[in-house]
Amino acid sequence: MIRKRVHAFTTMILAAFVIGGLLVWFSSSPGSWYQSQLAQATHTNAAGTATVAKTAYTSNDQATSAYNKVKDAVVTVQNLQKSASLSDGASAFDDQTKDKQQTDYETAAQGSGVVVKIGKDTADIVTNNHVIEGSAAIQVVDANGQKAEATVIKTDTAKDLALIRVKSTAFKQVAKLADSSSLKSGQQVLALGSPLGAAYASTMTKGIISSPNRMLAISQTNNQNVQVIQTDAAINPGNSGGALINLDGEVVGISSAKISAGAADTNIEGMGFAIPANTVAAFIK
Repeated sequence: MIRKRVHAFTTMILAAFVIGGLLVWFSSSPGSWYQSQLAQATHTNAAGTATVAKTAYTSNDQATSAYNKVKDAVVTVQNLQKSASLSDGASAFDDQTKDKQQTDYETAAQGSGVVVKIGKDTADIVTNNHVIEGSAAIQVVDANGQKAEATVIKTDTAKDLALIRVKSTAFKQVAKLADSSSLKSGQQVLALGSPLGAAYASTMTKGIISSPNRMLAISQTNNQNVQVIQTDAAINPGNSGGALINLDGEVVGISSAKISAGAADTNIEGMGFAIPANTVAAFIK
């Protein structure tokens, strides 16, 4: 009985050696499954560094793409007025628009503008009428910081729009106006402009269309009833005249106003308004 058990045990040991030898031989032979799998898993180059396949990545960020399409078409518009002080008397302020010496000017207000047409050596820019109103001169600062003097082509006080022209070859990008009649509540939009002036040029904020057709009453505009786009994208002083764009990089409106306080000095957030692109297109024509 004992001999049978020893014999069986000896047989098992011999079998294990034989099977192990066969596995070693098969794994070392060219083209074996084990070897090919191992080679693929541990493939290295001569320097001992693991080979990594090159991976191409394309950004699908719509906001970034939209911004790049229009950023160079959005400029800063500066309202220049002749510097004067109270010691000069009231007549100094009355006559401040009569003197055209550029060295006597100072920036009285700043807003934004959108390039809508480029000629041989000119560029036409749409902005808000209230941005340039009362100016002795108008200066435009492009996205690269270059300055150019602008002249007024036409204005519409009721629509709060103005078209100005600069004589310069620095402007290369024209903004495309969208069909604002197709806007929907909830649609994502971006506001581009220069809040607080040229120091913050090319600032972008993001929001949605709160209402594509909001009517502002005479009591709110101090002029007449105005149809506007309401958005919760942040619009701050200096954004006036800037672009409100969709995620295709098209201008759906020109930022114009915001409500920052209500009755009893109630603080208001996310109540911005823009002039529809279709109104702007009709004005330009």
